[in-house]
Amino acid sequence: MTQVGTGKHTYELVRDWPRMPKGESLGVVSRVATDSQDRVYVFQRKDPPVVVLDREGNYLGCWGIGAVKEAHGMKIVDDVAYTTDRPDSVAVSFTLDGRPLLVLGQRGVHSDTGCEKSPWLALRAAGPFNHPTEMMPHPNGDIYVTDGYRNCRVHRFTRDGRLVKSWGTPGKGEGQFHLPHSIAIDPDGTLYVADRSNKRVQMFSPDGDFIGMWTGMGGPNDITRAKDGTFYIAEQEDGDKPAYICIRDAKGQVLACLESRHIHGVGVDSRGDIYAGLTVDRSVDKFVRVG
Repeated sequence: MTQVGTGKHTYELVRDWPRMPKGESLGVVSRVATDSQDRVYVFQRKDPPVVVLDREGNYLGCWGIGAVKEAHGMKIVDDVAYTTDRPDSVAVSFTLDGRPLLVLGQRGVHSDTGCEKSPWLALRAAGPFNHPTEMMPHPNGDIYVTDGYRNCRVHRFTRDGRLVKSWGTPGKGEGQFHLPHSIAIDPDGTLYVADRSNKRVQMFSPDGDFIGMWTGMGGPNDITRAKDGTFYIAEQEDGDKPAYICIRDAKGQVLACLESRHIHGVGVDSRGDIYAGLTVDRSVDKFVRVG
C-alpha cells in the first residue's frame, strides 16, 4: 500500500476500497459519513442513494430508493443522517435505516436569487432554498443549512423546522459567500462554513456573527470535524496543485495534507481513518491511520 502523510497523521492509502456485490458498482459519490459503530454510509447519485458498508468495506445494505433526486450533502450526528437533495431544494433528515424524520423546503420550489447556471454566484440573497448543499444540527438544538449552488446563505431552523433567521450576501467580504458548500460545528457552537468558490472557510457564532476565516486552500468541497477536534477539508484542485485532504487543528494550523483524487466528500471514523468520496472516479478511497 502507498503510505502518505507525516508523523501522527500517517496513513496507508487503499484505493477503490468498497467491496460491492457482484455486478454492482457505485455512482457519483457525493459524501461519505460514519455512525457510532463505524459503519460507513456512501451517499451517491444513483438509486439506491445510500450504500452502507462495514469498516472493512464489506457491503451491509442500502436504502432510499426513490427518496432522493440527486445526492449532495450528508452528515451523521448522533446516528441521524442529515442530507440535502440539491435540485429538489430540500434538506431531509433520516434514521439510519432510511426513515424520513424532517423535511425542510418544498420539493422542486426554488427561491429567487437570479442565479441559473455556473459560476453559481447569486445575484441577490433569498430565503430557503435554491439548491442547498449541507444540513447539520447544532448543540443548541437548532438545524443549520448551507444554501449554496444558486444562493449565498446560511439558514437557521428550529428542530421542528421553523425558520429562525438567514444570513449571507453575494461577494468576497466577511459574511459574504460564493457557493457555501459544506458546514461543520464544534461543541462550543462555532459554525465552520466551507465557502468554496472563495477558497476559504468562514467561522460564525450561532447567530451568524463573523468570527474569522481560514484561507490558503483549494476550493473546499467538504469540511468534517473529527471527535478529537481536528478538521478534515476536502480541497479541490487549484491551478497546478492536486486535490487534497487537508487536516487542520482547531486554530486552523495545517497538520497534514494528503494528496487525493478529485474528492467531493470526506468522512472520518472513531479510529481516525479517512474516507474520500470521489465524484469523477465514482468510488471511495480509504486512508487507514497508522501514525
